[in-house]
Amino acid sequence: VPVYAALRRRFDRLSGPEQQAIRQGWRSFNLDEYLGLGPSDPRSFAAFMAEQLQGPLGLAPIQVQLPDGLAVDSQQEAGRYLEALTAAGGIGLQLLGLGSNGHVGFNEPPCGPEAPSRCLALSAATLAQNAAAFGGDPSAVPARAITLGTAEILAARRVLLVVTGSAKAEILRRSLQEPPGPEVPASWLQRHPQLQVVVDAAAAAALS
Repeated sequence: VPVYAALRRRFDRLSGPEQQAIRQGWRSFNLDEYLGLGPSDPRSFAAFMAEQLQGPLGLAPIQVQLPDGLAVDSQQEAGRYLEALTAAGGIGLQLLGLGSNGHVGFNEPPCGPEAPSRCLALSAATLAQNAAAFGGDPSAVPARAITLGTAEILAARRVLLVVTGSAKAEILRRSLQEPPGPEVPASWLQRHPQLQVVVDAAAAAALS
């Protein structure tokens, strides 16, 4: 959220022609979406992106792509979404957060570096982490989601990992300083040649 807020502030400081150039060239693909939630549901990532970026920047809906959480065939939708991303030229800049269990996107552990775009079940840790948007009730969080895979994330030309708070300190240390492995999907990012990590002091507390 702070990243999107900073982006909006920078956008607002640009001249009209500069803003229009960004609008014309914008194309983004979100990592994931909950299965069973559509854009009209305020708890969906589609609604979140409309509030955070699409509306404030004046972008057309087609410029801010997400998986269709209401697709009848979720695995087929994951394939369609990957085809659309590939047709657009792949990911230039991948913005990531870090899950409390080391997931990136919704790539739950165990997960190798070549996992594809797919529909999968969310872990209890992830349901608990995301419960705030669902009244604090983990059982209200959709149990499944469509996500881009680690394969697509690692194929991005640049990766920006943003981590804040002491609750993420230990999993950040494991992600960056232990040998990469499937139990911490974010650890595969160590292999990316253009990885940038932005952390606050609390999140960095366990790093040596």
